[in-house]
Amino acid sequence: MQFRSLPSAAAPDCVDVADASAPTLAKLLPYLFTGLAFGFITIKSEIASWYRIQEMFRFDSFHMYGVIGSAIPVAALGLWLLRRREQRSLNGERISIPPKDRGFVRYAAGGTLFGLGWALAGACPGPMLALAGAGWWPILIVLAGAVLGTYVYGLVRTRLPH
Repeated sequence: MQFRSLPSAAAPDCVDVADASAPTLAKLLPYLFTGLAFGFITIKSEIASWYRIQEMFRFDSFHMYGVIGSAIPVAALGLWLLRRREQRSLNGERISIPPKDRGFVRYAAGGTLFGLGWALAGACPGPMLALAGAGWWPILIVLAGAVLGTYVYGLVRTRLPH
């Protein structure tokens, strides 16, 4: 199979398949192993457990709140280190997090929809693949819904207030 580049004027957003700046498999392997480790930890710590999630939404246990609460300082430290070391992506781009628009309604509505989906499905979107890998097959229905929702968002994105 051969790939050819389109003229840049015809397709400015296209990426050449044979682009030398594209990450190699060797560069991507650490991310694969990090994802596998995250999935393993997610299953073993029970943070993907339907029971633990329902327990959290019923305020019956501190387990999930403790995990989420401990994730905040870990993420803050990670972001601080990224900025301090001026880390770059695999493609050499500077990693930066743009400031978010101020507002309440959009974040409250999005958070409510996310929370409702989380509560109804009994699963956070993060560990869906880990749950499937652990043999919890009903998560495939949730995964299909997530893919469908992402597709629909892509269709209506230009008509939404961003």
